[in-house]
Amino acid sequence: MQQATAPKVSFVSLGCPKALVDSERIITRLRAEGYELARKHDGADLVIVNTCGFLDSAKRESLQSIGEAMAQNGKVIVTGCMGAEPEQIERAYPGVLSITGPQQYESVLQAVHRAVPPLHNPHLDLVPPQGIKLTPRHYAYLKISEGCNNRCSFCIIPKLRGDLVSRPANDVLREAERLVSAGVKELLVISQDTSAYGVDLKYASSPWKDREVRAKFFDLTEALGELGVWVRLQYVYPYPHVDEVIGLMNEGKILPYLDIPFQHASPEILKAMKRPAAQEKTLSRIKKWREECPDLTLRSTFIVGFPGETDSDFAYLLDWLDQAEIDRLGCFKYEPVAGAQSNALGNAVPDETKQERWDALMARQQKVSSRRLKRRVGTRQQIIIDEVGPTVSKGRSKADAPEIDGAVYVSSRRPLKVGEIVTARIERSDAYDLHGSVVGF
Repeated sequence: MQQATAPKVSFVSLGCPKALVDSERIITRLRAEGYELARKHDGADLVIVNTCGFLDSAKRESLQSIGEAMAQNGKVIVTGCMGAEPEQIERAYPGVLSITGPQQYESVLQAVHRAVPPLHNPHLDLVPPQGIKLTPRHYAYLKISEGCNNRCSFCIIPKLRGDLVSRPANDVLREAERLVSAGVKELLVISQDTSAYGVDLKYASSPWKDREVRAKFFDLTEALGELGVWVRLQYVYPYPHVDEVIGLMNEGKILPYLDIPFQHASPEILKAMKRPAAQEKTLSRIKKWREECPDLTLRSTFIVGFPGETDSDFAYLLDWLDQAEIDRLGCFKYEPVAGAQSNALGNAVPDETKQERWDALMARQQKVSSRRLKRRVGTRQQIIIDEVGPTVSKGRSKADAPEIDGAVYVSSRRPLKVGEIVTARIERSDAYDLHGSVVGF
């Protein structure tokens, strides 16, 4: 006898924005088949946990989430990066229904079908054309490729997600256009290696509207810049051709923002990390970028305490940061990951030293951030509103990506709406945020 009510699925999405996009795709397919999303594990027909397996701490969080789902529900399907190496999950929770790796959407759906067959109902099967989003309505992550061809010694992402597989340019552009039509005001372009986009496709062209668009970093970015929304580039390795998109920023076609994971500055450490792209001329390139586009904001991530990192290497990094003046910075203490080549390097840095270096780097960065933000006081900035308050609302400037960067707190004479883009006069700054008032809509 067929179920009388739509089956309910509870969903847990862990890890990075790329995993979030995977979750959105799975949920979109489930909703298209008539499944409903449940807010709690208890009472749902089953639970899907999209795991992260990048660091041991992320694996612990994933295992904890699986355990909670098993305890509260009992029917659990596991997918995501940790699922690429299922042994640890199987040992801890032998009763899970299915374990699959990242991007294996069909396998996840098949496991759901086996556990809880779909209830076909034309009224329930309808989903919005842009799909189901887990981010707020006004911004969306746009994943342009899967996997990575780099073999950084500290990273196991290629082992989990495979080599680079780029989407055809017209496929990406169609998704972007659907999102914009649904009200998205900001597209965050992501992948493991955004600037390597299209290498695997040999930059093949595909038809888009009245022309052909090559599957190439610059060409795709230029086409996205024609959609009339904010376009933000993230996870961009500093290959030489990245210089080309600075012109698009200066022309106002895409946001003057680059998220480049430099990871370190010491030549010895970068060599041990097996980082791609020539790093020797990075400071001169940054200077040239800022000369060409004075409004450019640079975000980056760094690792301290990498095996073999000496006091001299760390001093080199601090000096480099003073010269580079990175606007937004995230820092991680090195953590060995099972299967990473860096585990065999030896010369481990003591945890106490890692903490001291992390503290020193963040203190130095706070001064850099404060200094650079102070330059914005007295200027007018476009602000996209993320949260509305009774007197002060929270938003972001073109220099701020959601979740990871600072915020702009603005007062307004009239009520603001989430997703609205306003003009604000910046009145003061602190270490990481700006404060001002709305002067135009």
